[in-house]
Amino acid sequence: MRLFVALDIDEAIQQRLADYVRALQPKLPGVRFVGRNTYHITLKFLGEVQNERAVREQLRKVRAAAFDLTVSKVGFFPSARAPRVFWAGIQAPSALAELAHGIGMTLETLGFPQEREFSPHLTLARNGSGRPRSQSQERSPAAFAQLARIVASSPEPEFGTMTAQEFFLYESKLSSSGPSYYKLEGYKLAN
Repeated sequence: MRLFVALDIDEAIQQRLADYVRALQPKLPGVRFVGRNTYHITLKFLGEVQNERAVREQLRKVRAAAFDLTVSKVGFFPSARAPRVFWAGIQAPSALAELAHGIGMTLETLGFPQEREFSPHLTLARNGSGRPRSQSQERSPAAFAQLARIVASSPEPEFGTMTAQEFFLYESKLSSSGPSYYKLEGYKLAN
């Protein structure tokens, strides 16, 4: 199973993100925007996992408090000059990074390496594979460069604030039409 751990995004913020993307799409037919149903903040990507039960057991041990976060602004990884991923930014207190670190530490006991740097974001579109470095068969589409120009000349968007009260273990199934995500288990954050 291909697994990851993530925070869900409130419905109202999802709607504002979808409206923003919908306004961009007619101008950028060559950009591969992700579906609204895939909006989430990845806390830990696990990849292929043989022992899902052990992952669930470890995640049940994570203790963290609920916190507010704001989704605003947009940008590119690794940069606007060489865009691979178009994202919406996350502004949150240290509690978000501490949650991601705590999940990483807990899962490290199962052999999953700790992330070097946590960079919270919501992926809105991918250029090619979306990997930080292009693969040999990929080309940088002109549409993604056009997206960077539109973003640079537009006001910074604000999508809203929410309270993170729970994180989830997800399964990711890949297909030719894109990934599908399935919630396997939720883990409440303390109030």
